[in-house]
Amino acid sequence: MVKAKLWFTCAAMHDPVTPVLARPALIGWDAKFREVELQIERGFNGEELVRRMKGWVTVSPEEVIEVIKGHGRLRVLDERDLVVEVEAMEHYEQLSQALQDRFGGEVNLELIPKKG
Repeated sequence: MVKAKLWFTCAAMHDPVTPVLARPALIGWDAKFREVELQIERGFNGEELVRRMKGWVTVSPEEVIEVIKGHGRLRVLDERDLVVEVEAMEHYEQLSQALQDRFGGEVNLELIPKKG
């Protein structure tokens, strides 16, 4: 499995940025006829985290997701970092080229070296 960090271009500062999950979302409920004191923490999956970038980056997150799904998948690694996973190095290279062809330099990948 090949992993890579996904970089976007920031819409405001025009430098490379990648979303991280700073902390899980805290979800609670309002009930019409009673008080519900239950709350749960839930992180986002990779696609959800990318979708939250709408308006903050220079490309459409939905379009990025569609390109990536053709080659690999988005994941949140260690409950924090957004990564792209592909099966082999050739798929990484194909995805990098597909991102370049579709978005120019606005979206790119950075290979994460294997540990050990």
